[in-house]
Amino acid sequence: MLRVAQVAPNIFPVPPQHHGGTERIVHDLSVALRDLGVDVTLFASCDSVTDIPRIGDHPSLAALEHRYGRVAPGVPAVLDALQLEALRLRLDEFDIVHAHGEFAHAALLGARRRHSLTTVHWRVDELDRALFFAGFPDLPVAAISAAQEAGIPPANRAGVVHHGLAKDRYALSREAGAHVAFIGRMTDQKRPDVAIRVARAAGLPIRLGGTIDVGNPAYFERMVRPLLGSDAAYLGPVDDRAKSDLLGGARALLFPIDWPEPFGLVMIEAMAHGTPVIAWRNGSVPEIVEDGVTGFVVASEAEAVEALARIDGLDRSRVRRRFETRFTSERMARDYLALYQRLRAA
Repeated sequence: MLRVAQVAPNIFPVPPQHHGGTERIVHDLSVALRDLGVDVTLFASCDSVTDIPRIGDHPSLAALEHRYGRVAPGVPAVLDALQLEALRLRLDEFDIVHAHGEFAHAALLGARRRHSLTTVHWRVDELDRALFFAGFPDLPVAAISAAQEAGIPPANRAGVVHHGLAKDRYALSREAGAHVAFIGRMTDQKRPDVAIRVARAAGLPIRLGGTIDVGNPAYFERMVRPLLGSDAAYLGPVDDRAKSDLLGGARALLFPIDWPEPFGLVMIEAMAHGTPVIAWRNGSVPEIVEDGVTGFVVASEAEAVEALARIDGLDRSRVRRRFETRFTSERMARDYLALYQRLRAA
């Protein structure tokens, strides 16, 4: 039996209680791999609630912030060091180490790097990743989209595995309500202000869910709050149930990103409900949204307004079927398992 360590970030528990897309993916992947017969051990914070065998004696950063308020800037690095020490003591117990965090694991793994896999859940076109890849050319890295892989040096490329979700977490909503939806951080990368303008121009109410970006809180106050009103409601952070209500009842999800999105998990969460997606042509979007089938890929606010006028012509049942074909956690786990087996044999 293949023995795999899944090393999660320490930002949120696994699975996350509210938001935390990476932690959600790590948990769904771990469960699906177990169901395929893989011996999975999860390295994650002690406030995680899961039936996957777990190692980790320390709380998540989110739990510490809830308990103490703001914590010292060095706390995330300390949590990573403590987690990696727990991994170091057990390295011989695993055939493959699959890391989903940041950088330090590459140095820890040493000669074991060739039997490891790293998934980067963020953009890879900035200086920190460039330095990282250059320093560890023998580290296999799985991209979460072809768009992301284009920024990974050929020496590091191990393959592309699109994200997937547990098939039964969300159900098909055959009948759409009147509103459109936006879910994401309130930041200039995600552009909730654009979503509001598009919905308003189309004469449709919009409901927005998501956290205010801690790194740029002024954006919400300056660019989003002034646009809120009776036809544009901000719901705050949304858990799975609230997310399902928001997405399942929506005529469409608006995804007006203004950055090289490496995947965009909320797009497939919408598709799982049968809700089509109107997304801007950036990053992974053309890989995820099948134009004219699961939504529309656009390049401007005017194109998005026009797409909303055609959105009811898309078949919500077909959108759900495409999710089941392309974006379940079982498919994701099978793709990763193929990579693990190839790395193990190398």
